[in-house]
Amino acid sequence: MRVPVKLIGLAALIAAGCADTGKVEVPDHEGALKSSAAVRAERRAYDGAPPTIPHGDFGANCSNCHNERGRSVSGVGFAPASPHVATRYAGGTMRCRQCHVFQETDGLFVATSYEGVPQDLAAGDRATPGAPPRIPHRVLMRENCAACHDGPGAREGIRTDHPERTRCRQCHVPIESSGEFTSEPGK
Repeated sequence: MRVPVKLIGLAALIAAGCADTGKVEVPDHEGALKSSAAVRAERRAYDGAPPTIPHGDFGANCSNCHNERGRSVSGVGFAPASPHVATRYAGGTMRCRQCHVFQETDGLFVATSYEGVPQDLAAGDRATPGAPPRIPHRVLMRENCAACHDGPGAREGIRTDHPERTRCRQCHVPIESSGEFTSEPGK
């Protein structure tokens, strides 16, 4: 079988863009590697920011690899699942580069004193003892909980032990307020 030159170039670009030391094995995908949670967090300008794209422009639709479950590229790495496939108005194939940008350099474009808030990799707290963990991040544009919490792309620290339950927000609720509520009249 003859492999098209474009595919060989694509594999080389993926390998070059994904070559870092913060790799972990992908469960059930022998030889496949993915970025660690810490490396992925470093690709965000601040907590909640979309991650930068760690590879070159392949000229293909992002959802070819970043689909609902992610995709293993043999000898190259693992493309994590898209958390946006269920987003009503954005969908899985809509203008990814409006939010995600290629990282062209490690240097600063201009001098700045801006310091982004690092991504908090801590688990969500619990509203009451025994309650399920609350969602510690915004839900908008992250409707596909399984993209991060289930499947081969899931980070080990946040992998769910009950992926068969697909209505996550039935039990897990976002943290909407840091204030306390009271049932006392007049307060």
